[in-house]
Amino acid sequence: MRKYAAPVAMALGLAVAGPLAPPAAADSTSAADQPLLERTDLATAGEGAPSWRIPALEVLEDGTLVAAYDRRNEGASDLPGNLDIMVRRSYDDGRTWTEPQAVVDYDGGVGAGDPSLLLDRETGRLFLFHAYAPAGVGFRNSSDGNSNDSDTILHADYSYSDDGGRTWRTRRITEDIKDPAWFGIFASSGTGIQLSDGRLVQQYAFDSGDGIYAVSVYSDDHGQTWQAGEPVGPGMDENKTVELADGRVMLNSRTPQGPYRLVAYSEDGGVTYSDPVPDTTLVDPTNNGAVLRYDADAPAGTPEAHRLLFTNTAHATSRQNLTVRMSCDDGGTWPVSRTLEAGAAGYSTVVALDDGEFGVLYERGGTQHITFARFNSAWLGQDCPAS
Repeated sequence: MRKYAAPVAMALGLAVAGPLAPPAAADSTSAADQPLLERTDLATAGEGAPSWRIPALEVLEDGTLVAAYDRRNEGASDLPGNLDIMVRRSYDDGRTWTEPQAVVDYDGGVGAGDPSLLLDRETGRLFLFHAYAPAGVGFRNSSDGNSNDSDTILHADYSYSDDGGRTWRTRRITEDIKDPAWFGIFASSGTGIQLSDGRLVQQYAFDSGDGIYAVSVYSDDHGQTWQAGEPVGPGMDENKTVELADGRVMLNSRTPQGPYRLVAYSEDGGVTYSDPVPDTTLVDPTNNGAVLRYDADAPAGTPEAHRLLFTNTAHATSRQNLTVRMSCDDGGTWPVSRTLEAGAAGYSTVVALDDGEFGVLYERGGTQHITFARFNSAWLGQDCPAS
C-alpha cells in the first residue's frame, strides 16, 4: 500500500487529534524492532455530543484509514434513539484525522447506528453497513416482516462510497437478507471481510423470537446483490469472521451467557457453519471484539499464513483489560497476548497497516472516548513459539 507522509496530510487540512503518547523515537537502522504504541482520541463524550460509541475501521488500498462511529445525541441511548453516523479519515496511519463528517443523519430524531465498514479491494467501493430505526423501533421491539417500507421493523441499510469515504449514497437491503419470520436484525459493528475469491462477507445478529442468532450476509457480485447464509445459534450476539489459511471461515462471537467467546467454522464461504463451541482461552464479558489475519498476503505454507490477531476486553465479568492476542495456528491456541488498555474499555476493531503495524479503534474509559491505537509487532513483545 502507498502511504501519505504527515506533511501531505497536514496540507490537506486535517484536524490534529492530540496523541495520548508521544511517537517512539526514530531509529533508522531498526525501526521495526522498536516497540511502537501510539494513541489518539477521535471523539470524547460531552464534546460535540453527549456520547460517541460503536467504532468501525477500514484501511483503503492507498493506505487511507476510514473510521466510523455513532454520534449519540441523547446521551448513551441505543437505537431507537437519535443517532447519527460519523466518518473521519487519516492519511498518515492515524496520527491526524479529518474533521468529523455526518454521513448518515436523519431529521426528526430518527436514528441510524452500529456501523461496520467493508472494502471491496477489487473495485475500491467502501461499504458502511448500519441499522436504520423508524421512530420508536429498536432491536428489542422490532416486529417480524421484511418490507423495505415498514415502519415497525429495524432495517438493514448500508451506505457506500466510491471516492474513499468523501461522499456516500445509501441503500436498503432488508428484503434481500431478512427472513420475514425474524424480528430485530443489525450488522455486527466493526469491520467486515473480503474472501480470497472476492466474496464480500458482513456479519449480522438477529432475534428469531427464541434467541439471538449470527448469520453471514454475503455478495458474489461486488455488492449488487446480497443474501443471508444459514443462521448459527441460538446463544449468539455480535460476531466477526476471518478467512483461515486453508480457506475455511472462522466465526467468533460474543454470547449473552459468557464468560467465553463462541467459535464456529464454515467450509463454504460463510453459507453454513459448524455448531458453535466455546474457546476457553478467550474470556469475554459479553462484549464486541474483533479477529484478523495477521498477514493476509503471507505465502501458503509459511508460519505467518496461520497467524491471527484478536482483540477484546479479556475479563470474565467486566468490560476492562482490552487485550491483543496472537494465534500461531489459525485460532487453535492463543499463546501471545498483551494488554492494550488496562482500565475500562468497550468495543474494539482491528485492521492491518503496512510494515508489520496494526490499528485498533476502540472505546476507551468505558464509553468516554473513541480512541485509535497504532502498534507494531515488536510491541507485542513475544513471537510464536518455535515449532
